[in-house]
Parts: sequence; structure tokens; C-alpha cells
Amino acid sequence: MSSNVLAVMIGISTFLGALGLAALLWGLKTGQFDDTSKFLDGARFDGEEELRDAVMMEEKKKKALQKRRKDKRVMPD
Repeated sequence: MSSNVLAVMIGISTFLGALGLAALLWGLKTGQFDDTSKFLDGARFDGEEELRDAVMMEEKKKKALQKRRKDKRVMPD
């Protein structure tokens, strides 16, 4: 490989690395990664009843999908 190509590759990779670091630092400075209410809301709204409702909805979806597949098999083409 030519030394010119190697120099260009090192230069571009250094630039992209610096750009990524700058984006990370900007995100940290502006609070893009701060989510203080995420865990509190998760604990507050994830109770047994909500989980039971989610399980029931999944079961309804499965039954509807099975019925749709069964109806497709029964109907003649």
C-alpha cells in the first residue's frame, strides 16, 4: 500500500474519531443522556394489573392470528 493512501486513511479515521468524540461530548453537555424519570415511571406504571393486561392482549393477538390462518386454509381458492 502506498504511504499516501495510508496517510489519507489515518487522517480520515482521526477526523471521524474526533467528530464522534465531539458529538458524544455535546450530548453529555446538553443532557441528551439524562433521563431521571425513566426508572421512576417504570416502577410507578408497571404493576401486576398492567402486566396481566399485556399478557391478555398477547393471547388475543395469538388467537386472532390462528383464526385468520385457519380461515385462510378453509376458504377454497
